[in-house]
Amino acid sequence: MSKQQVQRKRKKKTAGKGKGNRGWLGLLIKLSIVAALGLAGYMVYLDAIVQERFAGKRWTVPARVYARPLELYAGQKLQQQDFITELQALGYRRTAAAQRPGSMSVNGSQIEVFVRGFRFYDGEERAQRVRVRFASGQVAALSRADGAALPVIRLEPLLIGGLYPAHQEDRILIRLAETPSYLIQALTTVEDRDFFEHHGVSLRSIGRAAWVNASSGRLQQGGSTLTQQLVKNFFLSNERSLSRKLNEALMAILLELHYDKEEILEAYLNEVFLGQDGNRAVHGFGLASQYYFSQPLAELELHQVALLVGMVKGASFYNPRRHPERAKERRDLVLDMLAEQGAISAEQLEVAKQQTLGVTSKGSLANTSYPAFMDLVKRQLREDYREQDLTEEGLRIFTSLDPVLQQKAEKSMAEAFARLKGRSGIDQVEAAMVAVRPGSGEVLAMLGSRQPRFAGFNRVLDASRPVGSLVKPAVYLTALAQPARYTLTSHLQDKGFSVRDSKGRNWTPQNYDRKEHGTVFLYQGLARSYNLSTARLGMEVGVAEVLKTARLLGADHDWPAFPSMLLGAGSLTPLQVAQMYQTLANGGFHTPLRAIHNVLTADGEPLGRYPLHVEQRFAAAPVYLVREAMRRAMTEGTGRSAYNRIPRDLRVAGKTGTSNDLRDSWFAGFAEDLLAVAWMGRDDNGKTSLTGATGALQLWSELMRSASPSSLSDQVPEGVTEVLVDPEQGLQVIEPCEGVLRMPYMVGSEPDYGYFCGVSSSAESADEEGNKVRGWLKGWLNRR
Repeated sequence: MSKQQVQRKRKKKTAGKGKGNRGWLGLLIKLSIVAALGLAGYMVYLDAIVQERFAGKRWTVPARVYARPLELYAGQKLQQQDFITELQALGYRRTAAAQRPGSMSVNGSQIEVFVRGFRFYDGEERAQRVRVRFASGQVAALSRADGAALPVIRLEPLLIGGLYPAHQEDRILIRLAETPSYLIQALTTVEDRDFFEHHGVSLRSIGRAAWVNASSGRLQQGGSTLTQQLVKNFFLSNERSLSRKLNEALMAILLELHYDKEEILEAYLNEVFLGQDGNRAVHGFGLASQYYFSQPLAELELHQVALLVGMVKGASFYNPRRHPERAKERRDLVLDMLAEQGAISAEQLEVAKQQTLGVTSKGSLANTSYPAFMDLVKRQLREDYREQDLTEEGLRIFTSLDPVLQQKAEKSMAEAFARLKGRSGIDQVEAAMVAVRPGSGEVLAMLGSRQPRFAGFNRVLDASRPVGSLVKPAVYLTALAQPARYTLTSHLQDKGFSVRDSKGRNWTPQNYDRKEHGTVFLYQGLARSYNLSTARLGMEVGVAEVLKTARLLGADHDWPAFPSMLLGAGSLTPLQVAQMYQTLANGGFHTPLRAIHNVLTADGEPLGRYPLHVEQRFAAAPVYLVREAMRRAMTEGTGRSAYNRIPRDLRVAGKTGTSNDLRDSWFAGFAEDLLAVAWMGRDDNGKTSLTGATGALQLWSELMRSASPSSLSDQVPEGVTEVLVDPEQGLQVIEPCEGVLRMPYMVGSEPDYGYFCGVSSSAESADEEGNKVRGWLKGWLNRR
């Protein structure tokens, strides 16, 4: 081969090699272009996800349910300790001087409170410092801190729960401007020092975290920025994989391209996971502040802020209730880091480290705090709202719950069962109680079980049980509405009888004591709960008429018109009984029981109102007479043991109820401003050892003792007059004598005169003394 041929061959090879290199380079460029286009397309896809989710409704916010706000005014009946109890439930801190919202100071009978501002259903009320002075169980004076008198002021209502979506997340949305001092600095110092400089991902943060962790020998810092953490919580799962980390970084960059730092930071504050309350996740610093400290976020102090920021790293691991030592160590580390950055002084550091964790013993927002009452709220709401609206739109629901009375009801339940301890089978006995304001029908407190936090079967709403003698007021009201036939001193025969029904069966009622009591006054039949005289009276006025009266009172029933219904064979729930007795306690005016006052949107706009509806179903006069008989049941009848617990001068009216074989123990009774119904029995309908007086009445009495309601008014309504009568014959007497009775009658139905200081009208002609009495009587009548 010649030299020229070799050179040509070498050039050909070199040319082929260059052509091959250019081919690989071109392929690489093409692949790079395809990859870039693919990445760009993927970035467009991720960008669409980021913008769609972040620009729209970011969170499904549960409806928040509030108790009633406590209104204060001079002359209001309110115990000082009850006021302090409510302030403590609201998270007010007791200090030497009330200098900040959410603080209070107590000086003898005067309490100074820095009331928080709150947006109520009828407008905003600003935070202000007020002074409340107490005397004789009431608010004696109300003024501003400068001494200017105040006509009225409202405390913010207690947040008692929420209606949660299926995924059980919960949060209280906050704005950046509402955060306490040090929160943002502490958060960025611990989690992302370059937050305001980077664009979503920080290589410097990653390097610094690696150095700190290596130097300390433990995992002390993470490399993810706050933006990356938000992306992970907001868009992604907790999967530990390279693809998830890449998505996190890309989406963090995209998020920062579209939104400013303040908006990202605000979203982080509301999204970060900070605890688990049963099956409910606690998200955001707003809810965490309430959950751990029972305080609004804006009121937190330095050491409290440091604790919450420290928990961001691991809310379960640093849970202050379960792992207090671990949580304190983490809190102090956050404080040290703030001091290193110059954010706090050495003195502030030392003071903050000396503070206890200060968390409450349990979550203040647990959705089982008032399970029975919340059950009623949910049922009433679902009559007007969709489930989605209640769990996702952040509605604000204002209710009638009185948290102080609720606490007293719970304590009363515990104390009543403690006194009953040792009775046969008492451990198997359950209980329920509901308390109502008679005039408005507002449900103030409710216990669906002897265990106040039990969130299962709600006996107040769902335990329909035979009411026993609780139905008897309907019998007597039916009769007393006919004043030409019946008065409180009409004679009834308390004697045995039998009635044959359409199927040939005999109904033979008996008194509880298995005795007959002969001729009794009508009021005694109710006060002493005699079955025989009551059944006879019910048969006289008509069973159907009695059942109609019971329905008009508010007993929602479908009872057949059998004679046994006159003695309580029909069943009602405790709430239905309360509705029935509300009409009696309210003088014949029926008001549907309600737990909800107002519903607002998340922005505070009115959405729904539950106004007061009042309907007069009975004249005031006959209702007053029935109430008088029920009052005498408390002083001389089946309810008299109540005065072993309540003050003797407290005028109350009530009725015991006991079903067959002592299966159900009932009591329903009321003072002027409080009605309560109590029930005791077994869920399996087994026998107990309790009558209405030995069981439910004890629970009711304990509540009335602690609640200190106002006595029933002794003012008679129009159409009623009071006269003195002979305790044996029921005849009217002229002047007070030992043993005579003062009884009310509907005008025109008063009994005849026939008694004067032990001398009957039949003896007037027997001797000279009788003539004197007759002459005096005629003269007195002529002067009337």
